[in-house]
Amino acid sequence: MHINCSINKPLSGQIPGSINSPRTVSLRPGRSLPTRTLSRQQSRRNIYKQHRRSRVVTCSLQQTDNLSMPAINMSHRLITLATCNLDQWAMDFEGNLRRVKESIQIAKDRGATYRLGPELELPGYGCEDHFQELDTVEHCWECISELLRGDLTDDIICDIGMPVIHRGVRFNCRVFLLNRNIVFIRPKLSMADDGNYRESRYFKTWKRLRYVEDHMLMTAIADITGQRSVPFGDGALIFRDLSLAPETCEELFTPAAPHIFLALSGIEVFSNGSGSHHQLRKLDQRLDLMRGATRKCGGVYMYANQQGCDGNRLYYDGCACIASNGEFIAQGSQFSVNEVEVVTATVDLDEVVRYRGVISSLQEQASKAEHVPTVYVDWAACLPKDTERLPSQPIEVRYHDPEEEIALGPACWLWDYLRRSGASGYMLPLSGGADSSATAAIVGCMTQLVTKAVDAGDKLVEVDARRLDLIPYIAVIAASGQGYGLQ
Repeated sequence: MHINCSINKPLSGQIPGSINSPRTVSLRPGRSLPTRTLSRQQSRRNIYKQHRRSRVVTCSLQQTDNLSMPAINMSHRLITLATCNLDQWAMDFEGNLRRVKESIQIAKDRGATYRLGPELELPGYGCEDHFQELDTVEHCWECISELLRGDLTDDIICDIGMPVIHRGVRFNCRVFLLNRNIVFIRPKLSMADDGNYRESRYFKTWKRLRYVEDHMLMTAIADITGQRSVPFGDGALIFRDLSLAPETCEELFTPAAPHIFLALSGIEVFSNGSGSHHQLRKLDQRLDLMRGATRKCGGVYMYANQQGCDGNRLYYDGCACIASNGEFIAQGSQFSVNEVEVVTATVDLDEVVRYRGVISSLQEQASKAEHVPTVYVDWAACLPKDTERLPSQPIEVRYHDPEEEIALGPACWLWDYLRRSGASGYMLPLSGGADSSATAAIVGCMTQLVTKAVDAGDKLVEVDARRLDLIPYIAVIAASGQGYGLQ
C-alpha cells in the first residue's frame, strides 16, 4: 500500500472520493508567519521555508502492488531534529497543552523541522481508568484542534502522543501534524503489562502489521483541516528528503522491535515517544538498546519521555536523547524540576546511507525484506543547501551514580507532588534514626534542586517556590554555596 500526501494547488470543484477507492482530499491552506527583523541566517531559512511551503496539501490513498519507497532527494540532507522532556500532569489538559506548545515553539526557534513528544502527552500517561472515559479522548482532540488553528505547526512535523478511538477500539497513538493538517496516525503495536504497567487495561494493540487504512476524523477536526479521513496504521512517513517512522515506548524493548524491520525498509529516522518511569539503572538499559539499534542497523534514533510525577506514585525520569549510527549526539537531563526541556541535534542523513552501505549482511537482508506501507508527504524537511549549520558531534553519555539516582528521583517526585497538590509544605518528624535521616536528606536534595532552578532563571519554579514560601530558605542555601554537588 502506498499513500500520497502531495502538495499541489487545489483542483477546481475537487470532491473527495469514497473511503474504499482512490481519493483526493483538498486541505485548508496555512498562513505565512509574521515578518520581523531577521539575521542573515534566519532570512535564508525563511526564504527556504517559503520555497517548500505550499498553499494546499492534497492527500490520496492508492492500493498498489509496487512496494518500493518513493525516491528521496539525496543531494544534500542536513536536518535539525528536536525531542523533549515534559513534566505532564494526568488530566491537566490546559497545562499539558501549554507545555506541548512551548516545546514546539522552542523547537521551531532552534530551526528544527521535526518535534517528538512523550507518550500520551496530552492527557498525561498516568490517567489510569480515566482513559476509559470518552471525555478523555474528546479533550485530547480539543487540544489537537487548538494546535491546528494557529501557526504552531507551520513548517514543522509535530509528533503528538494521545489516545484515539478507531473503529470502536481505543488505541495509544502517535498523531503527526504538519502545516495545520493531520498527515498520519500510528497506533501502538506492543503494550507494557509488567511491573507497574497495565496498558492493556486501557488500550489494545494494533495487530494488522504493515497495514494502513482510513481513519474518519470527527467533524470538529474536519471543519478545521478540510480533511475527512487520514491514514491510520503501521506505516512510515516519506518526505521529499526524509524518511521516518515511530516506535512507542515498550516497542523498543521487544525482541522483534519495529525499528529492525523499518531499517530493512530503508527508514532513516526512528522516533520513540515514551512514558518510562524511573527504576534504578534502567537508563543504562534504554540507552544500550538505542545505541545497539543504530549501531547494528544504522539510522537516527530519537527518544522523548515524560519527566516528573504526573499524579501517581511513579517518577518519570526523562533523559530525552538522540543517537545516530551507534553514537549519541544529544542528551537531556534525567532528573530535573523544569517543566519543559527541549533537546535538539543536527544530523546528516546521507551518513546513514553511507553507514548502511558498508554492512553487507544488512544490505542482503534489506534486499529481500517485506517493506512497510508508506505515507508520502510532498514537503521538504531538510535544511537549505547553503546552511551554515554543521552536524552535531558525538557526546559522552552522562550516567548518575546509583546513590545520586536514589537521592534525585524521590526528590523530584516530592517537588512535583508538593507544588501540584496545593499543600503548603511537608511535615518532617525527626527521630534521629536511619529512616527519618534518609527522608530529611531527600527533602534537602529537593530544596537544592529548586535552588539551582531558581538561580538558573526558571520563572515557573520561582513562582511555585514563592507560593510555598521557600525563597528565604533558597537564599540561605545559595549564600552558603551548598547544594550544588548533585548535577
